[in-house]
Amino acid sequence: MSDLRDTIQSQVHRLVGFGDGGVDLTRPPGDDGLFGPESAAWKIHGDFTAMMAGGVSALLLQMLHPGALAGVWDHSNFRRDMLGRLKRTAQFISGTTYGATATAEGLIARVRRIHDAVAGTLPDGTPYSANDPALLTWVHVAEVSSFLAAYRRYRDPALPPAEQDRYLREYATIAERLGATDVPQSRAALDAYIEAVRPQLRADHHTREVSRALIGQQPASLAMAPAQKVLMEGGIDLLPGWAARMHGLDRPSFGRPAVRAGVAGIGTVLRWALRDGSAKRTAREGGSPPPAP
Repeated sequence: MSDLRDTIQSQVHRLVGFGDGGVDLTRPPGDDGLFGPESAAWKIHGDFTAMMAGGVSALLLQMLHPGALAGVWDHSNFRRDMLGRLKRTAQFISGTTYGATATAEGLIARVRRIHDAVAGTLPDGTPYSANDPALLTWVHVAEVSSFLAAYRRYRDPALPPAEQDRYLREYATIAERLGATDVPQSRAALDAYIEAVRPQLRADHHTREVSRALIGQQPASLAMAPAQKVLMEGGIDLLPGWAARMHGLDRPSFGRPAVRAGVAGIGTVLRWALRDGSAKRTAREGGSPPPAP
């Protein structure tokens, strides 16, 4: 049985690049990083299943913004490197959440340097830049709203509203350090922000091509293929109805219970298998107790 656990864990680590040297999660004594083990960010980001499904939903939401889509279309090799994009995003979130203060600050500085080169012009002639504070806020909101929705659905449906707001306040600091402004820091503010931005969102043939690249990506391994497919569907299922319709991904309601049961089942298996995830490793190495499983 331990061999099976080790196999599952190694496949997951390979998928997200955990342990490949991309991010150092060791912390010096007395350094709890930007958040610390008692934070809502540690708890919510510590559930791998919710983060994977939420990450898919976040990417699909982000690309509905013309500026975010243009950055991917013009400045990335998304057709062949979508898994690489997911891996880099996972490492950034892991490092800024669980890493030492210097590690988190280094990752933020690196992303800001990358953003300096991501700029161009939309088809209608409007200039865009990855450093645009408003665009940074949208990208952040798509992420945290998706992670929170996934955690509530697949980990803790009874997560108190005050804890949800605490999470949004905490992780808003990352968006602000990247250059975002007017970042929503409560569920009410988050919902109001999304409604205000919705008229700016679009879906065209570029959006559909990028979403196909995400949804149709080759699995990281044959062993992970079934779980990866279910987690992909779980991410689509997390989308607000209006966003799913914009993508042409609105699924029939009768199929949703099976998707949700499948993701919940995968979550049970992964929580059993993952004995060495980011939260557990950094807690062990930093001398702090890990979040509740």
